[in-house]
Amino acid sequence: MEEDKLMRDIVLYSHSGSKNHGCEAIVRGTAKILDGMGRISLLSHEKDEDLLYKIDEIIDVKQGKFPINKKSLDFLKAYMALKLKKDTSKMDVLQFKDGLNSIKEDSIAISIGGDTYCYSDVYNQVELHKMYGKKAYKTVLWGCSVEPKLLEDEKIAQDIKDYDLIITRESISYEALKKVNKNTYLYPDPAFQLDKAHVKLPKGFIENNTVGINLSPLVIKKENYDGITLKNYENLIEHIIKNTDMNIALIPHVIWEHNDDREPLRYLHDKFKNTNRVVMIEDDNCMELKGYISKCRFFIGARTHATIAAYSTCVPTLVVGYSVKARGIAKDLFGTYENYVLPVQELKKENDLLDSFKWIYNNESNIKERLDKFIPSYKEKGIKVKDQVEKLLK
Repeated sequence: MEEDKLMRDIVLYSHSGSKNHGCEAIVRGTAKILDGMGRISLLSHEKDEDLLYKIDEIIDVKQGKFPINKKSLDFLKAYMALKLKKDTSKMDVLQFKDGLNSIKEDSIAISIGGDTYCYSDVYNQVELHKMYGKKAYKTVLWGCSVEPKLLEDEKIAQDIKDYDLIITRESISYEALKKVNKNTYLYPDPAFQLDKAHVKLPKGFIENNTVGINLSPLVIKKENYDGITLKNYENLIEHIIKNTDMNIALIPHVIWEHNDDREPLRYLHDKFKNTNRVVMIEDDNCMELKGYISKCRFFIGARTHATIAAYSTCVPTLVVGYSVKARGIAKDLFGTYENYVLPVQELKKENDLLDSFKWIYNNESNIKERLDKFIPSYKEKGIKVKDQVEKLLK
């Protein structure tokens, strides 16, 4: 009888779709952590993407984003807010209203969009939480990073207070959020729990002597000097080819049409393919991609969850970051983010990335030793986050 009481519905929401393999990794890691704790379903913005990568084999996938009903009273209210107050959030959130049908009065609604509070459309998330929170038994902000300065906004701070539980994935966000909501805890990103698949390496990928490289259009957009990011990557690859015996694997981690890692990576591949030292990894699910990343000697990544795949398999990693999440995760792993994270906004000279890589290269054995010792207990702590969810279930 007691067991029946614990079997509440757990509804995961704010999932953008699995063509972002970081989002996919969060879902897979979360499903692994929460396995056996209740009936778990996923409200997806792009159900077809999740079916493509077989997420439905581990979790019940439901469409969570729908066309807006323009004949509804809610649409009229949102339209007035848009016209009178220039507030787009009430209109945007109407896409997710039908998701309420999947949330019951005893459901735990968990927002798994880890960095939804890091972007310009943050008020959409505030409205979505408000809408789902009115119906759900409890709400959870899961595996999150939040830019601390956002909490100066009263509307966002109040929204953060309204969560019944917050799980942060790095200590910079944790220190900021716990001042606003006392039910805030620090655990590793759920993607640290992701299993890696066994992969057959393509020709030119030398196991343990290949540098994995990831680059994203999103990071390029954050640069302060036009073209500086690609130029830095070009100079780095040129240096590796001329001065080492290592090969290079270009590894995409997000392949959305509007935000596709393959675009800048194909540019780099075309530039260096005649050297026969550079291989392009084709799109696959996040476990396969983690399999490739785990076979690298070094990894240089722009996508957070590509770098988590590297960290969690103890590959020395340099992050080309742009936000609090990159700094916070590196700080928790190494005690500092200095030398481990190169903010894209700080790229000024054409060899800044190469200089940062040289530090990682020269400190390879120390970094590897640190990861080998630290990662097993760090991942173990990540599984224990289910204790916090269990308290809500009771």
